[in-house]
Amino acid sequence: MNQSTLPISFEFFPPKTPEGAAKLRVTRQALYALKPEFCSVTFGAGGSTQSGTFATVGEILAEGVDAASHFSCVGATKATVREQLDALQAMGVKRLVALRGDLPSGYGAGGEFHYAIDLVSFIRQETGDNFHIEVAAYPEIHPQAKSADADLQAYVLKSRAGANSAITQYFFNSDAYFRFVDDAYKLGADIPVVPGIMPITSSSQLMRFSDACGAEIPRWIRLRLQGFGDDIESIKSFGLDVITDLCDQLRNGGVPGIHFYTMNQSAPVLEICKRLGGA
Repeated sequence: MNQSTLPISFEFFPPKTPEGAAKLRVTRQALYALKPEFCSVTFGAGGSTQSGTFATVGEILAEGVDAASHFSCVGATKATVREQLDALQAMGVKRLVALRGDLPSGYGAGGEFHYAIDLVSFIRQETGDNFHIEVAAYPEIHPQAKSADADLQAYVLKSRAGANSAITQYFFNSDAYFRFVDDAYKLGADIPVVPGIMPITSSSQLMRFSDACGAEIPRWIRLRLQGFGDDIESIKSFGLDVITDLCDQLRNGGVPGIHFYTMNQSAPVLEICKRLGGA
């Protein structure tokens, strides 16, 4: 991958243990060799990992790399969101990934924000242009959307509310991405849409994540993975081939960048980028 022409970025999740934090520091240092545009850190359901998210964001900034905090609003109040925005600004954070987010298990609906557009609008109202705001895009439709058209319209509204760019849910069909971008542009949502990429390292993990988030695993990929059984090395080798090819298709199609969902691992991303010519 030619880093001078195609920006890349990475997503991490906040570690839960000191050992996990130490491992993530090693992972980050390995991936910094690829000169990422920024690294994002996820936010747990209902803000359950806020302290860990902010701590990890702070470490990344201290390491000299731009960091984006995920920021979810479901169940939140304007006062709590305002407080969190103040804290992030004080840390020197310049980029946010604004999401509706998931409710924690057993948590009833509530708060002053119902959708991501409410959060994007509020951030712009409170902080002006202080933050670069990323929003989520779903080339294969959000699993809770009433229809494909309703999902697209919701995305367009987020764009108009003040989003600077979007990162997609992961997918394995490049046509779905390009179709989504074309449809959005026709409706005036012309912000950059960066494809989110999930390396394939575990068959069971991929199936579980995809069922939960609505990402479509093409039948041929599903059958090949099932055919490998518990052969981890074959799964990883096949996964590298599939994802490298997908990234190559996206690069050739002129995407504005690639965002890797690293799962706090460096080896798969390093190998994919090496195969694409960037390492």
